[in-house]
Amino acid sequence: MLRISARKQPYLQLMKLAREHGRKPLPDDARVLMTQELGLFAAAEWLGLHAALPALAGLEQDLLSELSSVQLFPDSVPAIQMLQEAGIRVAVCSNLAAPYAIPVRLLLPNLDAYCWSFTAGAIKPEPDIYQQVAQQLDCPLSSLAMIGDTLEADCLGPRRCGMQGFHLSRDGSPTPDTFTDLTSFARFVLGSA
Repeated sequence: MLRISARKQPYLQLMKLAREHGRKPLPDDARVLMTQELGLFAAAEWLGLHAALPALAGLEQDLLSELSSVQLFPDSVPAIQMLQEAGIRVAVCSNLAAPYAIPVRLLLPNLDAYCWSFTAGAIKPEPDIYQQVAQQLDCPLSSLAMIGDTLEADCLGPRRCGMQGFHLSRDGSPTPDTFTDLTSFARFVLGSA
């Protein structure tokens, strides 16, 4: 639904900075940053970067630049409108660090549910995050259809939990499990309802 047009990757830069300051990376560092409600400075503190304030100011600028560059794909709103006008509830389920929820909410203010990894305490493809979407929508997992651009997190993980999962490959070719745009997916859902 959304894309970042000016990628700066401040959280990745933050983890590199921690490594440069002697912190040995842990396998779940990225997961922790996405499952805790941590802004950039709180994430830096969690990583033990107490003495790196000048570098953090630059990363904060990168974060603001990246957040202001978040845009909707042109097919996002028409697909959402098609579904909602037909009475189908629409949710966003996303792995992201806390600051990224702000532009998503501003660009998509009328969704029926918002499930963020930092509030769920889980990341896709972990079953708990999909369970939380189902709880927010007050429906069983088996009645949910999910689409996203990450095959494991948005297609295969949901399927293992009993959901319908589909892959969004904007530059690929359509298959029964892959769509190249959201309006085609919306038409498919409406035809299945």
